[in-house]
Amino acid sequence: MKLTLGFSPCPNDTFIFDAIVNRRIDTSFFDFSIHMADVEELNKMAFESVLDITKISAAAYPKIADNYFLLDSGSAIGNNNGPILISKQKIFPDEINDLKIAIPGFNTTANLLLSIAFPKAINKKEYIFSNIEEVVLSGETDAGLIIHETRFTYQAKGLKKVVDLGEFWERNFGMLVPLGCIAIKRKYSREIIETINLLIRESVEFAFKNPDKSAEYIKKHAQELDTDVIQKHINLYVNQYTIDQGTEGRKAIKFLFEKGFELKLLPEITKDIFIE
Repeated sequence: MKLTLGFSPCPNDTFIFDAIVNRRIDTSFFDFSIHMADVEELNKMAFESVLDITKISAAAYPKIADNYFLLDSGSAIGNNNGPILISKQKIFPDEINDLKIAIPGFNTTANLLLSIAFPKAINKKEYIFSNIEEVVLSGETDAGLIIHETRFTYQAKGLKKVVDLGEFWERNFGMLVPLGCIAIKRKYSREIIETINLLIRESVEFAFKNPDKSAEYIKKHAQELDTDVIQKHINLYVNQYTIDQGTEGRKAIKFLFEKGFELKLLPEITKDIFIE
């Protein structure tokens, strides 16, 4: 059975999917056609129901809930960490609303968290996440909202942290931070969906047990080639909740959707999010 599978070139995703893509595990009767793209591009493709299975920003899910379930495996869920707002100069919280801010996409969880934390900070412009440090350094924007590997490189470039939105989220709401999830089309049978979920879980577990196997594939696609940065990225965003969201992960995801709807930042979800 041929299925399209989308995920980003970032280390956490290539770590998760290496064993599936490179057939280090038995993928049963599934033949996956891979589409690799920036997460905001994947979000937009999901809005058009292009891919059968795809990584998305958690914040994008309410817009596709009519067509997709969320899987329990493969998620990026932060624990007291998340997107970081950076600048060249020291910025105080009461100045954030007036800044011109580079964001990695209007549909990203990063932007949703920024909108919840600073609802009046509306002067935003989209950039590919890997370009955000440079537009801040050049003065094209006053600040930038960084994700993925850039979390570990901004300080070496002379940039300063204004606020970690993951820390803000947990300090204010006491919840984990759902950043990215894996969605699968509702049209597939329960058996197929559960099998795909199990394959992704097996792929993650294989990567944890055999880290050297995926190293070449991860480095081939990473924006930042420094091995230490790549490993820090994986350590931060591939964790127990990637193997299985569990009760706490699901609770955090539902809370994010409820908070976004309450603040009129996300549409209401009227269908089941997960296969129970």
